[in-house]
Amino acid sequence: MKSLDRSSLSIQLMCISLPIMTSNLLQTMYNMVDAFFLGKLGKEAISAPSITMHISNFIIVFGVAFSVAGTTMVSQAYGANRNNRTRLDFLASQVFLVNAVMSVVVMVAGLLLTRPLLALMQVPAGLTYTYTLQYMGITFLTMPFLFGDLTLRGTLQGVGDSLTPLYVQTASVVLNVFLDPIFIFGWGPIPAMEVAGAAWATFLARMVSCSLSMAFLFGGFKRVRVRFPLMRPNRATLSLMSRIGLPAAIGQSFSSLGFAVMQGVVNSFGPAVIAAFGVGNRVQSFFNMPAQGISQGTAILVGKKLGEHKSGEAASIAKRGLLICGIFISFGMGLVMIYGKYVIMFFVNDPEVIAHGVQMFRITSASVVFFALYTVVMGAFQGGGMTRPIMVMNIVRLWGLRVPLSYLLPLALGLGSSGIWWAMLISNFLVLLWSLYLFGKGSWKVTLDLET
Repeated sequence: MKSLDRSSLSIQLMCISLPIMTSNLLQTMYNMVDAFFLGKLGKEAISAPSITMHISNFIIVFGVAFSVAGTTMVSQAYGANRNNRTRLDFLASQVFLVNAVMSVVVMVAGLLLTRPLLALMQVPAGLTYTYTLQYMGITFLTMPFLFGDLTLRGTLQGVGDSLTPLYVQTASVVLNVFLDPIFIFGWGPIPAMEVAGAAWATFLARMVSCSLSMAFLFGGFKRVRVRFPLMRPNRATLSLMSRIGLPAAIGQSFSSLGFAVMQGVVNSFGPAVIAAFGVGNRVQSFFNMPAQGISQGTAILVGKKLGEHKSGEAASIAKRGLLICGIFISFGMGLVMIYGKYVIMFFVNDPEVIAHGVQMFRITSASVVFFALYTVVMGAFQGGGMTRPIMVMNIVRLWGLRVPLSYLLPLALGLGSSGIWWAMLISNFLVLLWSLYLFGKGSWKVTLDLET
């Protein structure tokens, strides 16, 4: 990042964010590729990744949140003194320790809670339930591999290297694209495994990417190195990591649980709405990934600037992120609004699914823009380690607004499935206004004490 210091803040932001955007877009390819091939098996098969995504997100958020905390701490330490390799290696090793423990906890918890959560979400009996149960069980077995990748991503991005995680992600996605049709439909001696095949393809792809991540982390090729002697738990560091990570984890877990409950509402409308919601979510997530990249880039650079005690530049970075994100996402969602019918047809050529999908896109396209801007504001708060306001806003967005409206609008007002789409729009708009108000107050401009 030394050469970036001489460039404009906007260029700094995009140099960090573009590889993260690409990596996030590739991340969505796991589910997109699964959805494409499983759509050939019918709407019950394509529902499995959609339902699994909501439950797995609920389970893994505690691990992901500690990676976020690690990124914040590494970026501020790098901004304060980039030449202190001992400090950077120590923080990376502590992040690795926490993620290694959390990966096992998440895997076991996911396997134990799969059936109760499927019941909570009112997953329809029959093929939809059977496929989802298969897909979800295998998905949770991949958690240790996923957390290895998260450790690499969070650590290296904290020191300004967002390209290496992109290379690892690219290798994994390419392998998944190659294996998916073979495992789903069969080829030569490999039998057709249908939905389970898609999950096993992801398992193998993540195992390869995790192996690459471990080589980079322990090899010390990229400015920072994980060392076994530095993994001894440090109370002060783990306490700070918890102070940053736990509120983020609680907010995200409550949000993910809210999405799971919303999936239950969607499920009550039958397979066609489930399939439309699943495809629609993937498409909108695909367009929202660049916003997530800008948000992560904002968090990294804000953390660096706050570590350098340059709060004015930190605020300028966040404002530039909002502008760039708003232009980009508005253009993308405008295209989805216009050509949504053909997007749905690409995945599932079912008239009922297409009709529900088009209706969803017409209502929720603006909602994606609101949420994208909200994520950039969250990036600024994350850079300062101020995750409690994020926790509160995430909980209110889902449980105070979206979940109640998802029940009220379809049932009490008779809007049917469109009431769910309106609930998404209203909740995202109101929380965006709230976040912008808190951002303007400037309480997120905090420099962490990392001298432990």
